Amino acid sequence: MPSDPGRTEATGLGRGFPADRAALVVYLMAGYPDRETSLVSLRAAARSGADVIELGVPYGNPLADGPVIAEAAAVARGAGFGLAESIDLAAEFIAGAGPGAPPVALMTYLNPLMRMGPPRAAAAMCAAGIAGVIVPDMPPEAARPWLAAASGVDTVFLVAPTSTPGRLATVGAAASGFVYCVSTTGVTGERSELPAELDALVRQVRAHTTLPVAVGFGIAEPAQASAVARIADGVVVGSAVVRRQTDPDAVGEFVGSLAAAVRSARI
Repeated sequence: MPSDPGRTEATGLGRGFPADRAALVVYLMAGYPDRETSLVSLRAAARSGADVIELGVPYGNPLADGPVIAEAAAVARGAGFGLAESIDLAAEFIAGAGPGAPPVALMTYLNPLMRMGPPRAAAAMCAAGIAGVIVPDMPPEAARPWLAAASGVDTVFLVAPTSTPGRLATVGAAASGFVYCVSTTGVTGERSELPAELDALVRQVRAHTTLPVAVGFGIAEPAQASAVARIADGVVVGSAVVRRQTDPDAVGEFVGSLAAAVRSARI
């Protein structure tokens, strides 16, 4: 559940985190299986209850991604999708969805961001209406060039079960929008069980930030989403959504079931 109802931001990614319950953060892969289908899936996810959209940018060496997301990225890259095309897709989705649309965070890697150049990338994201960026391989120590250019775009950093108190403090000081808490070490993917230590991990992260704390990696079905919603400010579901992304109707149905589970977890 939300740790501090008074701290929810009115702008940026923070507006996707309600004060009275956990947010549902839904990951989709840009350009998979093709541009039009991914756009329809984005609209289906938003219509079915996603509070925040995490839009994956296809990349050739996705170190944090498991097989479902990596394979979707390979298909999208084969069709010419990269960072610029993902920003363009996000812009079309945001423009068509109107003011009530869930905020969008791009999930990219550092290499595409630096190839485009931080000032150009940040300007393009702002023009598109993108609220934030998640860069799994960009620690706060390497983020200075991006942060210097990224006014108006939240930067989400990741923490893990192995993060030390010092690392949690560093991330808490550098992050904006929310802090992404990885539930388990390894790559993304659906798992049958969530770690028993997840509640304690979320409490440790909260001790170092006033931002919402969202938990991802491994959440595969509504019951797990409900369990995470009772201890965290946000529930991130990725691989289980991308696995359905060839069928936007299936995406909408599944996201709807996740949204119902997250909302029912309000305490």
